[in-house]
Amino acid sequence: MKNSIQLFIMMILFSSAISSSISFCQSSDPFVSSNFEVPDILETDKFRLRKLTVNDVVKDYDAVMTSVDNLKGVFGPHSKWPSKDLTFEQDLIDLGWHQKEFQRRSSFAYTVMNLEESQCLGCVYIDPTLKKDYDAEVYLWVRKSEFDKGLDPILFDAVKNWIEKEWPYKNVAYPRKRN
Repeated sequence: MKNSIQLFIMMILFSSAISSSISFCQSSDPFVSSNFEVPDILETDKFRLRKLTVNDVVKDYDAVMTSVDNLKGVFGPHSKWPSKDLTFEQDLIDLGWHQKEFQRRSSFAYTVMNLEESQCLGCVYIDPTLKKDYDAEVYLWVRKSEFDKGLDPILFDAVKNWIEKEWPYKNVAYPRKRN
């Protein structure tokens, strides 16, 4: 009980402090124009994609830690994420970072939840790119149990279609790790 209360207090303090503590580290250049209305949600009969926030840390941490080996290389062969020693607090910081980037419109992280919102199924990241001739890069992952059930290509197709219809990008890179 004591640990739960401490965690709850930590999350409240972190949520209120995140907007001031991270802002000095990020670019002030928005990734999309100020008049573009960033989509809030993508929902299918299998999942709901919505903005990732620090409030998702418990479910996100579970999804990551039950899938560590399957997620290696999602962000390229040199990425060290996720490591088996990722702590809950480190994941909370990562989610806070993503939340702040979303607020600043410098990149966009979405959580993939089941329709009941009881389990995180994965994440989708829409990021700026340095790749020549591309407007953006989109990364995505699904937890191991959902990967094994075939959700990865379903999510990929839905996200690709959503990006084409709802986002202002003309040429998007989808660097993907296939198992």
